[in-house]
Amino acid sequence: MKAIDNKELILSLEELEKEKGIKKSYVIEAIEAALLTAYKRNFDSLENVKIDIDHETGATHIYAIKEIVKKVTNDATEINLTDAHKINKQLKEGDQVEIEIVPKDFGRIAAQTAKQVIIQKLREVERDLIFNEFNDRKGEIVSGIIQKADKNIVVMDLGRLEGVMPGKEQVPTEHYHVNDKIKGYVLDVERGQKGAPQVIVSRSNANFVRKLLEFEIPEIYEGLIEIKSVSRDAGSRSKVAVYSPDPNIDPVGSCVGQKGVRIQNVINELNGEKIDVIEWDEDPSIFIASALLPAQIMAVDIKEEEKFAQVIVPDDQLSLAIGKSGQNARLAAKLTNWKIDIKSESQFRQMLSETQGKNEETSKE
Repeated sequence: MKAIDNKELILSLEELEKEKGIKKSYVIEAIEAALLTAYKRNFDSLENVKIDIDHETGATHIYAIKEIVKKVTNDATEINLTDAHKINKQLKEGDQVEIEIVPKDFGRIAAQTAKQVIIQKLREVERDLIFNEFNDRKGEIVSGIIQKADKNIVVMDLGRLEGVMPGKEQVPTEHYHVNDKIKGYVLDVERGQKGAPQVIVSRSNANFVRKLLEFEIPEIYEGLIEIKSVSRDAGSRSKVAVYSPDPNIDPVGSCVGQKGVRIQNVINELNGEKIDVIEWDEDPSIFIASALLPAQIMAVDIKEEEKFAQVIVPDDQLSLAIGKSGQNARLAAKLTNWKIDIKSESQFRQMLSETQGKNEETSKE
């Protein structure tokens, strides 16, 4: 029996290996597996078949593997010893023999299958390349055109692949519309349906603010100013702690810019979200007092081991220090990573008075 010849296949695979880096042996193995499935689907699925493609010539050999028995009960998987000896005199009962076959029209099926496998492998390699490219871009900002938008998901066209912004990564105060161009922070890269890479994008993540500042302020990008921490209530307010080891650099002034122009560019991208830029200090009491700006602080008493701070403010500054719905205090606590309890001067004096009274009663007893 004559094998199915396909020198063009080998030439194509060698070209593929040079241009795309897809190993010839890897594709041939995939074609062999696909041909086996195609054979069983189109011919005798009960046969025990082996398919072998010559790596040099592309010749495709199809073998029916049969067991040598005394009496044949299944033609598809068995052969008697007499017929086996016509192939090889050394064979004996219980051995397996490979009989080469060339089914009618299998050459056409083989060509179609090989083409499908090559296309599939090309797609896989392309997907892998894109996946790796965007996987390296985790933590960066990307721009895309909105293709679909609702409260559950926003789908963005990022050029070579799709970006997805789930509901929890959207900013509650923002409205997204099809064909709008928006920026987003790359949270993760996942394998989507059929293995296609999918970029998970966020506009609500605190690191989105960090990256926008890095992009807008050269001193941050160059490492002259360091962003120590960011806390964010997406769509409403962010607090950013900055520091410079260089005493000649004003980190807050550099970030805000002349007449606030630098920080305004970031605020515009965030659709008006307020940004408080404060100077980080290694002294937690100073840092906590700064974090509660714009409120004026009278005193900060810290318990280092518990990372707890008792903050005293003038009576007229209490609501400002706490903020609407506790926002200012909450963002300050997150920024500093300290538990913060805020008391007005009157509340603090009353607390001291009550404590003093209890102590006096205890001493009388």
